[in-house]
Amino acid sequence: MSNQREPLFTDFSPTTTQEWMEVVTRDLKGADFQRRLVWRTDEGFNVNPFYRAEDIEGFPSTGNLPGQFPYVRSTRVDNVWYVRQEIEVKDFKEANKRARTLLERGITSLGFKLPGSELSAENVRRLLDGIAPDKVELNFCTGTDRIVELAKLVVAHVQSLGLNVMDCFGSIEFDPFGSILQEGVDEPKWLDLAVELATVTAPLPRYRAIVVSGNRMSNAGAYSYQELGYSLSYGNQLLGALIERGVDSQLAAKKIKFKFGVGANYFMEIAKFRAARWLWALIVDAYKPHCSHDCDNKSEEGICRCAAKMNAHAITTTFNQSVYDPYVNLLRTQTEAMSAVIGSVDSLTVRPFDEAFETPTDFAERIAANQQLLLKEESHFDKVTDPSSGSYYIETLTSSLAKQAWALFLETEETGFYSALKAGTVQDAINVSAEARFKAVANRREILLGTNQYPNFTEKMGDKIGEMNPCGDSDTDTTTGVSSGISAGTPAPLKRLNRRRLADAFNELRLATERSKKQPKVFMLTIGNLAMRLARSQFSSNFFACAGYEIIDNLGFDSVAEGVDAAREKGADVVVLCSSDDEYVQLAPEAYNLLKGGKELFVVAGAPACMEELKEQGVEHFIHVRSNVLETLQVFNDKLLS
Repeated sequence: MSNQREPLFTDFSPTTTQEWMEVVTRDLKGADFQRRLVWRTDEGFNVNPFYRAEDIEGFPSTGNLPGQFPYVRSTRVDNVWYVRQEIEVKDFKEANKRARTLLERGITSLGFKLPGSELSAENVRRLLDGIAPDKVELNFCTGTDRIVELAKLVVAHVQSLGLNVMDCFGSIEFDPFGSILQEGVDEPKWLDLAVELATVTAPLPRYRAIVVSGNRMSNAGAYSYQELGYSLSYGNQLLGALIERGVDSQLAAKKIKFKFGVGANYFMEIAKFRAARWLWALIVDAYKPHCSHDCDNKSEEGICRCAAKMNAHAITTTFNQSVYDPYVNLLRTQTEAMSAVIGSVDSLTVRPFDEAFETPTDFAERIAANQQLLLKEESHFDKVTDPSSGSYYIETLTSSLAKQAWALFLETEETGFYSALKAGTVQDAINVSAEARFKAVANRREILLGTNQYPNFTEKMGDKIGEMNPCGDSDTDTTTGVSSGISAGTPAPLKRLNRRRLADAFNELRLATERSKKQPKVFMLTIGNLAMRLARSQFSSNFFACAGYEIIDNLGFDSVAEGVDAAREKGADVVVLCSSDDEYVQLAPEAYNLLKGGKELFVVAGAPACMEELKEQGVEHFIHVRSNVLETLQVFNDKLLS
């Protein structure tokens, strides 16, 4: 055998894009390429079915390495991220005990929400006893009125330990516009607080002090380009205002931290984090922050490149969490976590799977932590930096998303982010997007597994709904487990973001069924063509199970009369005729007439050509792939549960 290594495929000429298109066009057999294969994203740009090397020529990432400006590929040369978990502090000693337990389980970042009324040097020492700030990322938040005091206490504590402050990472999380986004309430002293926090935390160079809460937008239903574009404008508002007030541009940039939500659009979310670093680096670079250190990471003009590094913390979104079939939340958060990690975030919080309907249990929180540890310890995601680099698809998504976000950024900059918030334009735009997504879920154009598609037929959740965890961005009615906005009271002075989850309307539907006096029974009257009756009975079963109805499926009947008798014997409230379109011409009128005068509601599964004729004969209800599932089931609930 020859040991010579012969190059492969040297006898084959390269295939051009035109040749690929000719093959695709031939296979489409006359169908329009743009309509059949090109996807129009919610972000406002088209995605092609395939990409080639020529599509990414000249992109900034193609000649870029991880850790190099403008940081498309990463701000670091590795992909070791902080595994973060949140702790709401009620008792400082107990919180310390919990924190140390979490550290033993592999957590490397802690987020403490502290009660402002109990802030003191002694309580901070008690909270952080045995926790090394140079080994663990520490993050703190409290009420706006005590945030500066908290910052002073944290700085004093870290300094008292005599550590190298360059080894200490963390943040004091002051969110200047969070109260507007969440509650519609302005914080007029935001700039004074931001300036003071930047100054107070200056002795800790690796501690961020001011947070851009893009995750609030994600949790409200914003599309990726909106979260990114508005977050950049938010950050620029802070950066520019701090510099105008005399804060050094380098210090100001290094005190800003970004929080992003991470949703279910897997590849788009990867692209979002890459585009975010890229665009923020360009924004900071425009201020020309001077590098005052003996540092290799600066331009020839002495501009600090380190200041342009975005610090990005990702949090799996609350928007797509469901109350029913809650273990599906684990699947959602795991793919979301993968997007964030592949996108090279600095730290990540995975939300517990049960957060939508109760204060998270210890089990749920431990699973949330283990989801990240699995990515690290078993899947080795921390061993490869920016594995998506060079993917023609992801590189193109990154560029396209960056363009859309940048256009929104420039549009918002015409008035400034703060002015846009006060005018309500940001909130209106995001709420419109949320409404579009609600409609998409209602029509099953956006799928929530276990909620509007393939629900768990027999699941009951009414008795499991408890008190929501009040920490973080979880805003849920504690009586129902379904987020419903701010509780009764005077209207907020400014507009606020949507606070309903994507699944809320379906959750309410099933809860109404659970809490009614009886569970409606839906009987599948399957007859005729075997393939069609089975397909339509399965479709109809999933359709009505979304409202929590009892489903009675059948293998088939020899006659309509036999099926109607069986339905009445079972005490059916709804009878669904499942057959083929051709057979409905005869079978549907026969079933309708046999059921006329009874208590049962008659439904035809499908949208046959004879639908209008059947309606003229009195058949009222049809369900099919174009049905608005939510509105249709609400109609049935009104009829059956009243």
